[in-house]
Amino acid sequence: MTENSRLLPVRRALISVYDKCGLVEFARRLVAQDIELFSTGGTGRLLAEQGIAYTEVSEYTGCPEMMDGRVKTLHPRVHGGILGRPGVDDDTMGAQGILAFDLVVINLYPFTQTLARADCTHELAMENVDIGGPAMLRAAAKNHKYTAAVSKAERYEAIADALEQGGGLTEELCLELAAEAFEHTATYDRAVADYLSSRAGDSSGRSLSQVIETSFIRKQELRYGENPHQAATLYVDAHPAQESAVNAQLIQGKALSYNNIVDADTALESVRAFEQPACSIVKHANPCGLAIGSDIMEAYSRACATDPSSAFGGIIAFNRNLDARTARTILERQFVEVIVAPGIDDDCNAVLESRPNLRVLVCGPLSRNSVPFEEVKRVNGGLLVQSADCSPVVPITEMTVVSERAPTEKEVQDLQFAWQVVKHVKSNAIVYCRDGQTLGIGAGQTSRVYSARLASLKAADQGLDVRGSVMASDAFFPFRDAIETADAAGITAVIQPGGSMRDKEVINAANGAGMAMVFTGIRHFRH
Repeated sequence: MTENSRLLPVRRALISVYDKCGLVEFARRLVAQDIELFSTGGTGRLLAEQGIAYTEVSEYTGCPEMMDGRVKTLHPRVHGGILGRPGVDDDTMGAQGILAFDLVVINLYPFTQTLARADCTHELAMENVDIGGPAMLRAAAKNHKYTAAVSKAERYEAIADALEQGGGLTEELCLELAAEAFEHTATYDRAVADYLSSRAGDSSGRSLSQVIETSFIRKQELRYGENPHQAATLYVDAHPAQESAVNAQLIQGKALSYNNIVDADTALESVRAFEQPACSIVKHANPCGLAIGSDIMEAYSRACATDPSSAFGGIIAFNRNLDARTARTILERQFVEVIVAPGIDDDCNAVLESRPNLRVLVCGPLSRNSVPFEEVKRVNGGLLVQSADCSPVVPITEMTVVSERAPTEKEVQDLQFAWQVVKHVKSNAIVYCRDGQTLGIGAGQTSRVYSARLASLKAADQGLDVRGSVMASDAFFPFRDAIETADAAGITAVIQPGGSMRDKEVINAANGAGMAMVFTGIRHFRH
């Protein structure tokens, strides 16, 4: 605090939050400082349950909550109390019975989290657009000289400490809180605008925002970027819509590097959609093995079998909690940089602690569907923006069988697994799969036939028999040569987008080999 700074005394606080984490302790500390609390709805009920005295906003305004809670704080006595200026608006406030609110504690309806729900409808999304919350936050932030706007639970402790130790809040702190509040509402409004823009776009859903506004918070400076001479910093979404590698908790090990983060993100996203226990091992942003199993131990063993030499020094992700048996097997079998999982079993800690430098990330329970977001890539002189490839796996009933022979029921299962894997492999991508396991992965080649040959070569090097397995290609085949390569390896069914000018030749090659072939109509290039 500078010599001439004044303290904002806090006598009255308005609290209305959706996320109530940490609120009870904060409210108790406010009350202990003789601060009068006003609240609404669920927040008020929580305070009452905890024996914390407060005044219901509807009692103060004389106007009941209405329209199923849509209207409860949109009232002159609320906003006048937030916007009032001592010495300027005293007469008006006195005449209207308006009390001054010195502290406004607000967080908003979970709009982006609602969009991530599998059962989210347009009506549900709109009901989770907060109106009163942003209005109160913006009003408090505008009047930050006299009203402190608190939009983050992380600020509760510091604010309570300041009130207990100094009797008020500094101008500098109130200014910081005001900036955070406007950043919070701007990000929130941007998410709503992006959603509505996508709804108003064409039937393909490819409409993107006319204005790009980003709101990311610096989480940590990294030692360096992809290479030691490149500076790097990790920024995270101000309001993350779902669990992710960058928001996971690092429970042990060294700080993550730039490359660790990229690979951990790829690994976690590649196991997200699987219903069964799944494991992905990633190296240089490419899966080098991915499998499902009856449990994660089996999934890991099968994923590692695809390419154990590439798995050395890789990143391992699971869609289930890590247990001690699996952790012990990993540490006995290979060197691993990072393990990321929804949770860690209690008996697992002692095993992991034997490798103190191993980075272990806990991300929380995984939702199966990725929340749509915009991918941004900086190029010299411009910015490329695209909607992320979050398309769900296409059911086989929506695919087109183009070969003379339809795939068998077992081949259908293998094809759907392979198609789910290939979208996470760098283009040109070819994967050979059988029984929920990758057998050969050809990634990042400039020729699709070379990706097919590489997948076959890798399988052969590991002694994996690909006969009777299926092949997935992230894009169409420009020539029939990759089909001939797959036939020579013993592949029996193929899944691909289709759309080549030589589709007929490719289909004829499949028919000549007795292969089943299905078209998805969706391409999964990944650069």
